[in-house]
Amino acid sequence: MARVDGAPLRRTGFAGSRPATRTRGRGAGAGRQSAEDLRSSPTVNGSKLQGLKVLVIDDSKTIRRTAETLLAKEGCEVFTAVDGFDALAKIADHQPDIVFVDIMMPRLDGYQTCSLIKHNKVFSSIPVIMLSSKDGLFDRARGRIVGSEHYLTKPFTKDELLSAIETHIGR
Repeated sequence: MARVDGAPLRRTGFAGSRPATRTRGRGAGAGRQSAEDLRSSPTVNGSKLQGLKVLVIDDSKTIRRTAETLLAKEGCEVFTAVDGFDALAKIADHQPDIVFVDIMMPRLDGYQTCSLIKHNKVFSSIPVIMLSSKDGLFDRARGRIVGSEHYLTKPFTKDELLSAIETHIGR
């Protein structure tokens, strides 16, 4: 098993490891609805985001918990990761409908993480939204270059977070 910074890497479907699939109807994902199916289904508990799978990647526990709390209250199924390597494994395991990623993280930063997601044919269609305390033109442009769909500046509001999801998931 390969190691990076002393930590073992799991096979995730990224960079030449075992192929990951997004099949529905067999295995662990059986019975789950796709994001497209959820868009056309009736809402549960009045939330348009009920059942949406969201991955939040940030090295700040405060940001992860804040986003997780806000999104869980809207009915989302939220997964969190502390860095890009952790995130790649969770993307392969949970197949999120949308990803929020911090830019400045140890080991694998947000730009690198986004680029790996967007260059993987199985996961390239997942919307990636960059999170950063930096609001410069260069930072936003670099996010677009690596394939992110949106850029949120920290601290973000609940409305900004939900608006970004609605814009890119179509709910």
